[in-house]
Order: sequence, then C-alpha cells, then structure tokens
Amino acid sequence: MKPEFLRTDKKESWTSWWFRALMNWYPMYFGTGGKILFWSADNTEVHLRLRLNLWTYNYVGTIFGGSMFAASDPFYMVMLLRILGSSYVVWDKSASIQFKRPAKTTLYTRLIITPENLIDIKKRVADHGHMVHIFIIQWLDKHGVVHAEAERHCYIASKEFYQKRKGLSQSAKLEIKISKK
Repeated sequence: MKPEFLRTDKKESWTSWWFRALMNWYPMYFGTGGKILFWSADNTEVHLRLRLNLWTYNYVGTIFGGSMFAASDPFYMVMLLRILGSSYVVWDKSASIQFKRPAKTTLYTRLIITPENLIDIKKRVADHGHMVHIFIIQWLDKHGVVHAEAERHCYIASKEFYQKRKGLSQSAKLEIKISKK
C-alpha cells in the first residue's frame, strides 16, 4: 500500500502506463532496485519506490546510498523532455546527495514539475537561451521521515541556442586543430 504522501489527483494514461512499464524493465534502471509506481499522463508527476533487498542492501544492512542516487536518475530530465518537446534540449548537468539517516525499510519519492516551474523555465530560456534548474528529491519512509536528499541540476536550452552554441564549439575545436598544423 502506498503511503499517504503519494496520493495524487493526476491520472496515468495508456501511454504513460506503457512507458512506465518499459522503464521498469529497462536493464539500467532495473539494476538500481528502484521501481516506478506512477507516471502521470501529463508527465509532471512520477512516484518511485526503493526496497531493501538483495539488489540494494549494503555492508551494514541498510539501503545502499548508490541505489538511492541511481534510482532517482534521470527522471527530471526525461519528464522535461516529454513536457517541453523537440524545440528544447535537456541534459542532466550534475547531481549530489546527502544522507540524513540509514534506511532499513522501503523508501519512496514523489517527483513533481509544477506549472510555476514550467513558466519559470520557459521564461528564462526565452530570455537567455538556456538555464539550469535545480530539483530536490527526498527519499522518505512510509511515515514521511527523510532518509536522503538529492539535488539534480538540469540544463535546459532552446534547440536553436544549443545548436548555435554547439556549432561555435565545434568550429573552435576545428580552428585549434588547423592552427596546430
């Protein structure tokens, strides 16, 4: 049974359910020990679960920190790509995690992109061509106690800005190679 803090008014569609099912069996994600419990039809909300099991326990019998870190990757990037569409480029830029307390029970997290996040992202990209947005992920037990907090930095750019910048960096590399000859 899901904890109370995972309740939502959002619904899954056939497409989001199918995407969730495929992601759960994707070997790179399956290996983290995590499981996607819910993926909203509008791609703005995802729920994850991480159990203490053969795949996730560490030397001292708690959930391995690397499992917490990996099981929450790369959801914000994928969510943004699905929401923003092909006129944007999105990359995970960096991430960090802080462990608050050892986890000996199942953990959950709820990843949300709010309408305010989307307005801010679109405005900043329109104004500057690109930006970095920081998302906070908390791994909680069924009582809502935080066991770890991860910070995910997503780079977001308009495709036009990204291609111009990429073209400039490619031409700079070419100039360096030519000047060395």
